[in-house]
Amino acid sequence: MATNEQLAEQLDPASTVLMTVECQQGVVGPDSALPELAKAARSSGALHNVARLVAAAHETGVQVLHAVAERRPDGRGANRNARLFRAAERLPVQQYSGTTAVRIAEGIDVADEDLVVRRLHGLSPIAGTDVDPLLRNLGCRTLIVSGVSANVAIPNAVFDAVNLGYTAVVPADAIAGVPAEYTPAMIRNTLALVATIATTDAIVACWKRPRRVVRA
Repeated sequence: MATNEQLAEQLDPASTVLMTVECQQGVVGPDSALPELAKAARSSGALHNVARLVAAAHETGVQVLHAVAERRPDGRGANRNARLFRAAERLPVQQYSGTTAVRIAEGIDVADEDLVVRRLHGLSPIAGTDVDPLLRNLGCRTLIVSGVSANVAIPNAVFDAVNLGYTAVVPADAIAGVPAEYTPAMIRNTLALVATIATTDAIVACWKRPRRVVRA
């Protein structure tokens, strides 16, 4: 875990963006297409911690970006080049554009200043989407990656962020995957090698600390 000093250096509100990944009703809500993942996100407290991070970001002036995965009803433009995509086509709940399934999950506030980036293809919330240019235009240097899943989208987002030159911060208690024991293993053996690992409490506390004013 990162020290408070390390986090303070990385989490300047002016250059930090908090990204929630696939925290949408059709993924982590009560009527999820992936009930095992939704259960893990809720029972572990990860979804609650995502909501806490979003609330703290709004209070501190940190930009929030919600990354949503969806598809057209006709499937046009969607991937079919992996078993995961083909299996998703058969799920009883579909992440169709404009439906309740692709709305941000209840309990996570979406402010007027939040950005919502929707993708129709691929595995990553960043690659092939508007996220990177938006982050650069915002002056982002540190990207906090939260949400689901630790199996696919979260590591994709972290790797993409690092490859693009951002410092990635992962709140270990604000991501979830299946089975439950996979998430800490992924963090310990993979994400910790390329990202700063922290807790929700540490990030929120860091934002609440008075910041030193450097006078000319």
